[in-house]
Amino acid sequence: MAENITNMALTDGTFERAVLESSEPVLVDFWAPWCGPCRMTAPVIDELATEFAGHAKVGKVNVDDHPRLAAQYGIRAIPTLLFFKDGRVVDRLVGVVPKRVLADKLHELMQLVEGA
Repeated sequence: MAENITNMALTDGTFERAVLESSEPVLVDFWAPWCGPCRMTAPVIDELATEFAGHAKVGKVNVDDHPRLAAQYGIRAIPTLLFFKDGRVVDRLVGVVPKRVLADKLHELMQLVEGA
């Protein structure tokens, strides 16, 4: 699907279908354009979206534009990265995180999906 090739811009209207109903693991970056650490994380998120295309989804939620989603998931600091599997949050990381850590978590989730 084309949405796997690049970051999905997730909204209140697309979140449920793209994330909660996904058969693939999903990494969601909660961010804001004014956030320095978010801007540092953005290129890593873009790279992961490309590298995991077809195996896992990567999306972004702008917390300024979608505060309901941020509140629903208890986002109190950004960037916050949530990992979803089968519609549930299975891991959460806050702050700037090395690409390798994020890639390893996605690989783990992919193996859980393939092994199911």
